[in-house]
Amino acid sequence: MVQRSAVRSTDRFERKREAILDAATEILNRKGVKGLTLGVAAAAVDLSTTSVTYYFKRKDDLAAACLMRGIEALQWMMEQALLEPTREARLKRLLTLHLDRLRMAAVGEAPPLPVLSDVRALNEPRRSEVRKAYGRMWRKLREIFETPDLEWLTRGRRSARAHMLLEQLLWAPGWIGKYDPEDYGRVRDRMYDILVNGMAGEGSAWGPAPIPVSELAPRDRQEMSRETFLLAATRLINSRGYKGASVDKISAELNVTKGSFYHHNDAKDDLVVACFERTFEVMTRVQRLAMALPGDQWMRLSSAAAALAEYQLSEHGPLLRIAALTALPEPIRRQMVQHSDRVSDRFASMISDGIAEGSIRPVDPFIAAQMLNATLNAGAELGYWVPGVSQKAAPAVFARPLLMGIFGK
Repeated sequence: MVQRSAVRSTDRFERKREAILDAATEILNRKGVKGLTLGVAAAAVDLSTTSVTYYFKRKDDLAAACLMRGIEALQWMMEQALLEPTREARLKRLLTLHLDRLRMAAVGEAPPLPVLSDVRALNEPRRSEVRKAYGRMWRKLREIFETPDLEWLTRGRRSARAHMLLEQLLWAPGWIGKYDPEDYGRVRDRMYDILVNGMAGEGSAWGPAPIPVSELAPRDRQEMSRETFLLAATRLINSRGYKGASVDKISAELNVTKGSFYHHNDAKDDLVVACFERTFEVMTRVQRLAMALPGDQWMRLSSAAAALAEYQLSEHGPLLRIAALTALPEPIRRQMVQHSDRVSDRFASMISDGIAEGSIRPVDPFIAAQMLNATLNAGAELGYWVPGVSQKAAPAVFARPLLMGIFGK
């Protein structure tokens, strides 16, 4: 009798803990680590804050548990995919499992997967614990490329492709809501087709035209001063997260006073918005320059992608990671998402025109554009996952695999 009672008690504990994690994950996805508090999570499951502390003593414990649960779910999918015998079968299995999980979350059959972009907002020791788990998951994903027919891939190129592929999984929840859940299988097929076969039309080779990074840099003194300020802030936010990029640290990076900071920005949120606007300005400028190039749409698309991949590792880069969106208030976040969508829509237009003329394969322009945008945004962290990769090598190492096929040379 005592043993049976203990089992029931354990079951109740686990059910309540899972319910708290489900509710906290939804809050985390909307508001980031900064907006997730024990009180807000408690209210979402009709508990007192004191009751929640029975399961999670601190806010960071709760946030880390949400993130770890998501990492474990993704790693399980990767382990299942690795049971398949070929690289293509592994990739298809992984996409199938991931898209099915997104479908289940959309129809209420499973909790949402957490957005994994806000790990840097955690305090130690939770941050290191989650980052180690993330690294293990990423290394598991890299095993997809460890097949006999891919022995020619160097470790660095495997790492770059794993980084790009993981970004497709993490980015998909942001745009898949445009589709009905019953269409997620079709989305899976389109993503698989683009990853395996690329976007180049028959006879289209990799040979992007150069768009000098210097063409993207500001020219007058006032613009250069603003650029210096925003670049320092972008680098800090990308490396330390919104929470870690304090006003003190940004000011120290530039050797200016706090007063100078507030002369440029009324509040920290304004700074993040300015960094996003700088990012979208650069991407739009590259697209405009590429669209003015002679040649076909494949040449223009691949040239834009190559220029942005190179820019990320240049002295003018990186661009702000989309991960910073979770730190912004929801109304401002929606505005920034609209800016990002305009960049993706312009890529979609270029792809559509290329399909019409035959220089680009018949692919879903919207999905292809989102996948390209995800890849280029992830280029900001390429140097972390592929240490020593050069600026000039970035286009071939990172942009080319999406455009020409992830298993191609």
